[in-house]
Amino acid sequence: MSLDLSNYSDLLRALSPEALLTVLALVVLLLVAWRHRTAADLRMAGVATLVTLGATAAAVWWLWWNRAEVEGIASMIAVDDFRFVVDWILLGAAALTVLFSFRYLEREGLLAPEYYPLLLLALLGMMLMAGGEDLMVIFLGLELMSVSVYVLAGFNRRSARSAEAALKYFLLGAFASAFLLYGIALIYGATGTTNLTFIGVQVSSLGIAHLPLLLAGIGLLLVGFGFKVAAVPFHMWAPDVYDGAPTPITGFMATGVKAAAFAALFRVVIEAFGPAAGWSTVIAGLAVATMIGGNVVALAQRSLKRMLAYSSIAHAGYLLVAVTAAGAGSAAFLVYLVAYTLTTLAAFALLAAKGRGGESEVRIDDLAGLAATRPGLALALTIVMLSLLGFPGTAGFIGKWYILVAALGAGHPALAVILVLTSVVSAGYYLPVVMAMYMKPAPGPEAHAGVTLDVPARAALLVSVLGILWIGVAPSRLLDLSRDTVATLHAVRGVSASAPDSTTGPALH
Repeated sequence: MSLDLSNYSDLLRALSPEALLTVLALVVLLLVAWRHRTAADLRMAGVATLVTLGATAAAVWWLWWNRAEVEGIASMIAVDDFRFVVDWILLGAAALTVLFSFRYLEREGLLAPEYYPLLLLALLGMMLMAGGEDLMVIFLGLELMSVSVYVLAGFNRRSARSAEAALKYFLLGAFASAFLLYGIALIYGATGTTNLTFIGVQVSSLGIAHLPLLLAGIGLLLVGFGFKVAAVPFHMWAPDVYDGAPTPITGFMATGVKAAAFAALFRVVIEAFGPAAGWSTVIAGLAVATMIGGNVVALAQRSLKRMLAYSSIAHAGYLLVAVTAAGAGSAAFLVYLVAYTLTTLAAFALLAAKGRGGESEVRIDDLAGLAATRPGLALALTIVMLSLLGFPGTAGFIGKWYILVAALGAGHPALAVILVLTSVVSAGYYLPVVMAMYMKPAPGPEAHAGVTLDVPARAALLVSVLGILWIGVAPSRLLDLSRDTVATLHAVRGVSASAPDSTTGPALH
C-alpha cells in the first residue's frame, strides 16, 4: 500500500493508529468524568483502556500487513516497519502496565481513574516520537509524553515522596526539553530543514559534517536525549523519580518511556546524522559512563526499588552501545529493547506484589524465605533477575550477546569489553536477590502472607516470563524480524542529494 502524504486521506491512513488512540483516549476520559468514585469505576476505566490498546494495535497491524510505504520521502511521519515494531513494543508495555495496575491502585487507595487516560496520552506521545520523521514532530511527541508522565509520577497525592518525584521530574524534564529544542534550532540553522532525511542529505551533499553550528546542535540534541534515557551524567533525576512514583508507573517509565526516547534517538542518528562527525564518539562515551556508573552505584543499594532504578540506568548504557554500533547494531537494538521491556516490567510487578506504600522501603533482605511460601513468585523473580544479569537461556543473554557481536563488528572492542565486565559486576546485586529468596529463612510465618497477584497481573506476569524464556531459547524469529525492520531505516541512506523542498526520492519501505 503506497501512501502519498500530501493527500489528506493517505495522511490519515498513515496516522490511523495515533488518530484512533487519540479518539479512544478522549472517550475513556469522558467515561472517567462520568464514573470516577468507586473501585468498580476504576476497573471499568482499566478495561476500556485495554480495549483502546487492542484497537490501536490492530490499526498498527493493518498498516504493517498491507506493507504501507510512502511515495517519495516522508515529510512528518515515517511509514516503515521500524515505526510499527516499536509501536507494538510501546503498546505491549502499556498493556502490561494496565494489567499490573488493577489491584495495585485499589490496594493503595488510588481511586482516581484519570490514571488511565493519562497513560493513553503518554503512549500517544511515545508513538509520535517513535514515528517522527521530523525533529519538530519528535519534540511535540516528547512533550505530550512528558507532561502526562509528570502527573503519573506524582499520582499518589498523599505521599510526599511521590510529590517530590513529580516536581523533580518536571523541573529537570523541562530543562532537558530546553536543550533539545535549542539543539533543533541550531540544526535548522545549519541545514535549513528539520526533516531527518533532508538533514542527512544536506550534511552529506554540502560537506557540512564538521560545521561548528551543526556540531553544537547535535551536542545539545544528545544532551536532551541523554536526560530522557537517563544516561550518565544526566541520570541524577532517575533514581529519586523511580523511587517516588507508583511502582507500575516506575516500570512504565523504565521501559516504555525509555524505549520511545531510544527509538527516536536511533532514528535521528541513523537517518539524519550518519555522515556527521563526532556523534558516535559522544554516544560511546555516554555508553561507557552509563554502564560503569549504573552498575557500580547499584551495588551499594539495599532498597530493591532503588537497585532496579540504577539497574535500568545500566541497561540504558547497553542500549547506547547498540546505538553507537549504528548499522551493525540495528537488529541488536530492537532485540534488546524487547527483552529489556519484558524483563523490567515483570521485575517491577513482582516488587509491587511484595511492597506497600510505594514499595520504597522494601529491602533485598525482606525477600528472605519467599521461595518457601510463594514458590511461583520466587521462581518468576529468579528468572527475571537472571535475565537482567544476562544468564544463558534468557532474553537478557540473547540481547547482550547480539549487542556484543554488533559492537565488535562495528569496530568498538573497548565497548564490548566494558559491556562484559559491567555485566559481571551486575551479578553482585542481582544474585543476592535470588540468594535471599532461596538461602535465607523467612523472618516469620506471616512475612509473605500478603504477597499475591490478582488474575490480570498473574496473566501478564506469565506472558512476560514465558516471553523471556522463549526469546532466550529460540531468538531467531525475533532477530529476523528485527533485521527486516531496520532495513527500512537504512534504505533512506540511498536518497540522492536534493534540495530540502524536494518531493522526489525513493520510498522508505
